[in-house]
Amino acid sequence: MGIFTRFSDIVNSNINAILDKAEDPEKIVRLMIQEMEDTLVEVRSAAARSIADKKDLNRKLESLDRESRDWDDKAELAIRKGREDLARAALVEKSRVTAAAEVLKQDYVAVDEGLSKLNEDIARLEGKLEDAKTRQKALLARHKTANSRLAARKKIYDYKIDDAMIRFEQYTRRIDDVEGRVEAYDLGLPKDLNHEFASLEAEESVREELDALKKRVAAYDDKEDKDAAEG
Repeated sequence: MGIFTRFSDIVNSNINAILDKAEDPEKIVRLMIQEMEDTLVEVRSAAARSIADKKDLNRKLESLDRESRDWDDKAELAIRKGREDLARAALVEKSRVTAAAEVLKQDYVAVDEGLSKLNEDIARLEGKLEDAKTRQKALLARHKTANSRLAARKKIYDYKIDDAMIRFEQYTRRIDDVEGRVEAYDLGLPKDLNHEFASLEAEESVREELDALKKRVAAYDDKEDKDAAEG
């Protein structure tokens, strides 16, 4: 048995309420869509039959209308020819045809009203179907995302990851140990001789530049004092 047992169940259904109660919403939506598509085929077939019936009734009504006019013409001809008996018989036939046409007109109106309701039902069903398909896409996207997140979480909490991190920390500590041992060899050793001479040369260069600067400043000050005295 499907999700829906009658057409009215579909067009009047609340998809949100159904999904809220469902244990497997994705499966329910899939069944909904299948049921709706099958029902839509049936309703369209019924509408096609109604359209065919409507055309058939219309042809019959046109035929009866022509027959009614024909009997009316015959009655008029009989009167002109002085055959009142034939005129009466022709009018009786016209009355029979008119009555038959009235019955067909009622059938035509009923079929036409039914077809209008079918068109409305088809529109409502198509709306429900489109809604269900939209929700199916959303559910599939959510399901795919959830599965991806679950797989990622499993990897994050997998003991293999933890084991790899432990090994990485151990390897880092081993490198730190080797580097420490290298640096330990340098402790207490005399400085490089070239480095010592480079330092001395740098100090001598700075001292010479400083002396030269002092001389320039002193010479400038003497000139200022001399100019002031002459002025």
